[in-house]
Amino acid sequence: MKRLYLVYILLICLSSTAQNTDQLWGSYFSYYNVVDMAQSPSRVYAAGESAMFYQNTATGELNTITSVDGLKPENITAIYHSPQYSRTLVGNSNGLLIVVNNDGSIVNKIDIVQEATVAAAKKKINHITENNGIAYIATDYGVSAFNIATLEFIDTYYLGPNGAEIAVRESAVLNGYLYVITDGYGMRRGLLANPNLNDFNQWQTPYPTVNYTSFAAFEGNLFASEGNLLYRIPENGTPVVFASESGAINDVRVSNNYLVTTSGGRVVAYNNQLLQAFQINTVGEPAVFTCATIVGGRVYIGTTLKGVFSLDVNTFNIQNITPAGPLENRIFALEKSANNLWVAFGGFSQYHEPDAKAAGVSRLTPQGWISLTNEQIFYVRSVSDIVVNPNNEGEVYLQSYESGLVKVVDGTPVTFYNSGNSALQAQQQAPGNPSTRVIGGTFDSSNRLWLVNTLTAQPIKVLNGTSWNAYGLGDNVPNPNQIEYGIMAMDRNNTLWLPTTNRGLIVFNQAMNKTIVVTEDNGLPQFNMVNCVAIDHNNRVWLGTNSGLRTISSTERFMTDETLTANNIVIMEDGLPQELLFEQTINDICVDGSNNKWIGTSAGAFLVSPDGQSTLYHFTKQNSPLPSNSINDITIDNITGEVFFATDKGLVSFKGTSTAPSDNLNNVYVYPNPVRPGFEGDVKISGLMDDVNVKITDIEGNLVYETTSEGGTVLWDTRAFGKYKVASGVYMIFIVSEDGTETKVKKVMVIRGN
Repeated sequence: MKRLYLVYILLICLSSTAQNTDQLWGSYFSYYNVVDMAQSPSRVYAAGESAMFYQNTATGELNTITSVDGLKPENITAIYHSPQYSRTLVGNSNGLLIVVNNDGSIVNKIDIVQEATVAAAKKKINHITENNGIAYIATDYGVSAFNIATLEFIDTYYLGPNGAEIAVRESAVLNGYLYVITDGYGMRRGLLANPNLNDFNQWQTPYPTVNYTSFAAFEGNLFASEGNLLYRIPENGTPVVFASESGAINDVRVSNNYLVTTSGGRVVAYNNQLLQAFQINTVGEPAVFTCATIVGGRVYIGTTLKGVFSLDVNTFNIQNITPAGPLENRIFALEKSANNLWVAFGGFSQYHEPDAKAAGVSRLTPQGWISLTNEQIFYVRSVSDIVVNPNNEGEVYLQSYESGLVKVVDGTPVTFYNSGNSALQAQQQAPGNPSTRVIGGTFDSSNRLWLVNTLTAQPIKVLNGTSWNAYGLGDNVPNPNQIEYGIMAMDRNNTLWLPTTNRGLIVFNQAMNKTIVVTEDNGLPQFNMVNCVAIDHNNRVWLGTNSGLRTISSTERFMTDETLTANNIVIMEDGLPQELLFEQTINDICVDGSNNKWIGTSAGAFLVSPDGQSTLYHFTKQNSPLPSNSINDITIDNITGEVFFATDKGLVSFKGTSTAPSDNLNNVYVYPNPVRPGFEGDVKISGLMDDVNVKITDIEGNLVYETTSEGGTVLWDTRAFGKYKVASGVYMIFIVSEDGTETKVKKVMVIRGN
């Protein structure tokens, strides 16, 4: 089997530098759900579940740290910045500890992840604190001690009965003791000077019955929260109520010589006289606070949905400093139009049970990110698919797998279609359940919108302007109200290719009144679960299933035949025949401008050649900036070739080169131009027609490169037929269409360094 893998390897425990970000990748993460914050004398750090950012408090400059920079968490659960070592420690739900150095380099420490004696469910990192260069990492099994200078784990403390594993929420140091608060076993402490702290008998339990949630050491006392109460605990003394809030106190920390407490609606800071210095009850808009920290004269407040707010403690001037991005990082569906990338966050399970998520939608525009809240889209749930009118980019339809259909015009939701005002029907599998499940929207050549309304007797719905029609699938599809469908594809004959969860592939043409059902009897894998379908530029049908890949030779077979056969693709690997993507769970297939297939799976993203015989790329979380191996959706910008990957951990893109071919040569462009010293990439010649001849010569007419385009873009590595780099100078690019009727001449300047 021919393989060409992208050379972008981020091996565990090797460093990668943020300033040297691979220019082939882009990141589009959400930073609005702040799980933790940290500070240095000149920076404030904030972490979402999948990425983090920091602000230089002197200049206001924002910087993000994402998977493109090497930060690839499972789920971020805690962060801590060590001013002494200028390192930020990032804890994860699976025990991974990520160390971010001040220069942007990143080191992954997998000791906890690989600890065989601890169950995976108990490896979550809950909190990190530091004392004398040692980070004490509170986890669901106990506490691990980590040397920040040497980046080595040096000890682990199991603090349950007889040394059993128990969850430790947080730790704090006071007067030479390490204090911890646990789940169900109260507060414990151990003398740090004791060399035998890994013996559970060396730990004392001064407060065995309390159930504190957060605490910190401040001015010779411990301050701990339990519900809405904040207790002051003198060393060896009795806890006394110090303050109370209207809601639960979820974070207690010391920051910039203040004791700071955070509840859902209030931040309170106490000075070193234990007097209230200030409180913050609002950030100017509804928000749920998660944590807060202080740098200089400003308070930085993290929230669950609104990111980070910065407030001046004297003027109470408020700013939201969060980098723009989509609403969430769990992304289910994408839709790319000429100028917008639409992002949906709803979804459904493998067996199409809607998640009922009440989320909005986001879109990336040339001016930046714009989002619609759930309230703005009529409170619909489980938005699982989006379709844009190809003749009017401003007309967009949001398909809900729970509530119906929302029409958006020029960014404003205008109509909510449901079972009460349209042909859409509530599901008929369980009478009384009002769930109205819509998916798979596509426009035909007459600008009619075709939809699938699952679990109904007439699942095909058509919206033509303001009028509706509904169609059944024929007698050879029994009990249609028991069928769940995926996102369908429409071919040039207006035939619908409908994937289902348990009926295989249903192919339907309303004008012909014809239906063919493809099942395991016709070549599909067992159980007849088809997740996705795509039609390539040669009218070949590609099917993604829970057990691999299948193809049907041509859409035209439906027009003439009474049955259709699905075949696997057999490739040669190490001299032996193998099935391409054998037993892989395939979630999406997307065809690029060169007729290659991007295939999203539960094991990363594959790019295969037009016939599937060559795997051009296989991107995973381990060898690329993908934040997760679970690829939910893929879409392509056909103008630039950029490929967008929706995952359960965030959105990233790969700067692909396969663009859709143009109808003429009027808009050919060359980039970069000039090619400056130090540039190591390829020169991109885009805006091409398909199958044009491209010749590149020096100024004297000597040929240095020649190729034929596949799609709208070709690349030149600035070498003479791949051998040696060409010298500085002006190079001519001669482009001729396949029939010779169109030509174009461009120039590119190459500048070499000394």
